[in-house]
Amino acid sequence: MKAKIKRISGLALAGVSDTNHWVAMDAPQQFGGSHAGARPMELILIGVAGCAGMDVLSILQKKRVKLLDFAMEVEAEQAEDHPQVFTKIILHYIFTGKDIRPADIERSIKLTEEKYCSATAMLSNNVEIVHDYQIREPD
Repeated sequence: MKAKIKRISGLALAGVSDTNHWVAMDAPQQFGGSHAGARPMELILIGVAGCAGMDVLSILQKKRVKLLDFAMEVEAEQAEDHPQVFTKIILHYIFTGKDIRPADIERSIKLTEEKYCSATAMLSNNVEIVHDYQIREPD
């Protein structure tokens, strides 16, 4: 996998990788940016959630679990001192559907954490990664 970054203006950057999808990044105004894009650390958090979420969904599809909706809420705690790395990431999975078995959800999350998600595997030696989940009935 390869990526490249191109300066747009000031601290605003655009990044692209193998899929050829560009992502805008910028710093907050108080640090000289123009607040024109996501912060790089936000993209890391979104990437971790996306990786874990896609793996969980893929496993549930193979198990033929019928979801009406899926969402994740993700939080990160950061060190106070620079480089202000993530110290903890909390993944909250939200599943909506009828007759969803908790055992299927728990198994898919466990397989994701222990075997499939490269993003959480890469970070787990340095960051505490925890999860919880909620199963909602459709309205």
